[in-house]
Order: sequence, then C-alpha cells, then structure tokens
Amino acid sequence: MRIAETFMPEVVHRLPDFIIAGAPRSGTTWLYVLAESHPQLALARPMVPEPKFFLIDELWENGIRYYSKKWFDRLPAGRVLGEKSTNYLESPRAAERIFRALPRVKLIFVLRDPVERAYSNYLWSRQNGLESETFERALDLEEQRERDLAPNLRYARPHAYFSRGLYAEQLIPFFANFPRGQILVLRHEDVATCPERVAAAFHRFLGVREMPELMRNLGRINAVGSAPPEPLPRALRRRLVERYRAPNARLSALLRCDFEIWNRT
Repeated sequence: MRIAETFMPEVVHRLPDFIIAGAPRSGTTWLYVLAESHPQLALARPMVPEPKFFLIDELWENGIRYYSKKWFDRLPAGRVLGEKSTNYLESPRAAERIFRALPRVKLIFVLRDPVERAYSNYLWSRQNGLESETFERALDLEEQRERDLAPNLRYARPHAYFSRGLYAEQLIPFFANFPRGQILVLRHEDVATCPERVAAAFHRFLGVREMPELMRNLGRINAVGSAPPEPLPRALRRRLVERYRAPNARLSALLRCDFEIWNRT
C-alpha cells in the first residue's frame, strides 16, 4: 500500500491535536509533564522513547493508521491529544509530513538561548560518554563530526552543538506549511523565570482550561533553570554570542519578537 493511501479518512482512528518539539536541552520534557498533568489533555506514552513517527523513514512508511493505533487509540476518551518528539524541529521533511497528515495540528516549539543550549548539550554528551574533547575543540570539530556521524546516532546527533541553535532555519519549513495561528514558540528562559505564565499561554493556545497552578507540583524536570556544574568560559561565550548574532536577528524577524537578551555577553 502506498503512503498516500493510508491517509484516507476511513482508516484513521485517533490522531494528535498538538505536537511538542523544540531544541534539545530546552524544556520540552517540562512541557510534556505539564501537559500530562492537565485533566483535559492526554499524551502519547511512554514519554521515552519518543514517537518520532514523522522523522524516521521506517516508521513513516508504516502509515498513519499505525501511528494512530500505536500511540493514540488507547488514550482516554474526550481528551485533547498530543505527542512530543523533540527532533521534529530540525527536520524539514518532518514539517512536510506533519502537514500532509495533520494539516490542522497545533505545534509548540521550545527554544533556548543557543549559547547556553550548546554548552548544556556538550555537558550532556560528555556525561553520557559521547564526548572527550574540550568544548572549544568540539565546536571546531562539529562540521566534520556531523559529516562522519554513525548511523545509530543520526537522530541523537550528540556533537551538533552550534548547528542546533540556528532556530530560524529550522522553523522556516514549519511556517512555510502551517498558518502562524497554529504555531506557538516558547522560550526556555521563561519556563525558568515565569512558569505559571508559560503554562497559562500553553493552555490558552490549546483551548483548554487555564491551570497555571499545575506547574507548582512538577518539581525540577531535567534541571530546568539550573546552572551548569562548570561555567562556560567568558571568552568562549563571547565568541559564540557573536556567531549567533545574525541567526538570532533572523529569528527575531521570523517571529516578530525580540531575542536581544541572547546577545548579551
């Protein structure tokens, strides 16, 4: 059966009303847990591993019926359904596939100061035995490592420190396919400083009852807002801020909002 045939209405069961994605190490897990705590929402389980249906060719080829049956058919009735697959953000192909299968789905992306995100990613890779270089050396090696990436790491991309912070490039395929009203972009910094306001905006976007008080019981999810165990050297931070200045300006133009806070050294 061809993929196109699997999108006929008679074979569709239950599908997500919203999808959470974003930059790794930016707070998507926090948002998933927040959504799970709302009585009107239900998300694809388990949280790990993520569905990645629109990202992985082998899963996509199973068709939308498989996606519905595996991730959504057993969720509680009468809920607004969602899933979280962080890496959708960095895949133009995923953007096209999502639009093809779910043209009315709402998309929520979480972004983080790209310098802080890159360094957090580096510390995560080192902690998990995937990195032995200094951060500065790892940045210099990034392009080569991305070219030589082992197939089993094609989605984890443990050395994609700088490139994963080019948010405008990653978001453009989604804005090219979906109306702006179906896309909500949140900042990790706001999750850390004003989580109740973020929770209210998230609920309002999904059209469910605003319950910002839910975040008070979440605790720390993936250490949102915590300082790294080793501070980023000031000189290296200045270097990265300058590299990201133009990409951040493109993001500001795309989203029509100010990200100047990310340009501070």
